[in-house]
Amino acid sequence: MSLTLPPLPYALDALEPHISRRTLAAHHGYHHAAYVDRTRALVRGTPLESASLEEIVRASAEPRQKALFNAAAQAWNHAFYWRSMRPGGGGDPRGEVARLIGERFGSQRAFSQEFVSAASDQFGSGWAWLVLDGDRLQIISTSNAETPLITSQVPLLTIDVWEHAYYLDFQQRRLDYIAAYLAHLVDWDFANQNLSLAQRSQARIPLHQESAIAVQIR
Repeated sequence: MSLTLPPLPYALDALEPHISRRTLAAHHGYHHAAYVDRTRALVRGTPLESASLEEIVRASAEPRQKALFNAAAQAWNHAFYWRSMRPGGGGDPRGEVARLIGERFGSQRAFSQEFVSAASDQFGSGWAWLVLDGDRLQIISTSNAETPLITSQVPLLTIDVWEHAYYLDFQQRRLDYIAAYLAHLVDWDFANQNLSLAQRSQARIPLHQESAIAVQIR
């Protein structure tokens, strides 16, 4: 079986002071690891045992496979979240994603306001995403393990708004956590990589037949 917990793409203290070593150690080393372990246990001895995590998520997106989907999709969402951030990130977007943000939202400020609203208004546990929907950008939110990976939308960035993502550092101040993500952490280069792959894929074959996402996890 090849499914393992992917390492963080930066050191545990690399996102401080915005996300602490303590939060990353617990979030990655306990919560994310638990989803990976659960996925491994559920696919052991099945035809999905040697599949990639992305393939497992898509194959389990049906009511009969709810337990597997919840574990696998959470594992995938978390890996995507780590890649959505980098030390010294944040600020105004650049590249093609900046052009599409201007085209879709009118300004960076309008984009930020809508993203903050989607992330802060998500009731309970879940995620907010910047996705490519056809040829335009959208901001969506999903609850629990739900993910745009199983739709025609292509995820470009995400923020985790489960309490374990921010409570040790921000307590109940979810808005401050979202603001720190946008100002200091979001990785626009990763968003541009995903956008470029999606646009190239659209020019060749339907998105559901070929991965158009920069992060691939076994």
